[in-house]
Amino acid sequence: MTHFPLPQSTQRAPRVKLNGSVFAAVRVEGASSIRAKLYEVSATGGMLMLLKPLQTGDFVEIAFQTSNGAVQAMAEILEPRLKAASGCLQPFRFIALEDEAHRSLSMTLESWRDLITVGRAR
Repeated sequence: MTHFPLPQSTQRAPRVKLNGSVFAAVRVEGASSIRAKLYEVSATGGMLMLLKPLQTGDFVEIAFQTSNGAVQAMAEILEPRLKAASGCLQPFRFIALEDEAHRSLSMTLESWRDLITVGRAR
């Protein structure tokens, strides 16, 4: 079964800041994969660190590896947040995730949030 994440209009999905510690492959239709880093991620989307911004509104395939398995999903590219000579931060929203990818993402987000919470408690 395919999952179609929908953002809650009243509440923002909890995000985990990764600050580029996880690599991602982004495939734009008709082009080769682009290497990116995940800056932050949630159940509904995230933010990529890219060398060059992607076209707002493009539908892409995003893939990254976690300790709970691979996450591969379709996503829509949103308006870049920050552009600089060294690259840009560009948000995306998940459009569709297969069961295994959804499970991996959910488990990973939970474990990352737990790690962050434990780190703050020390």
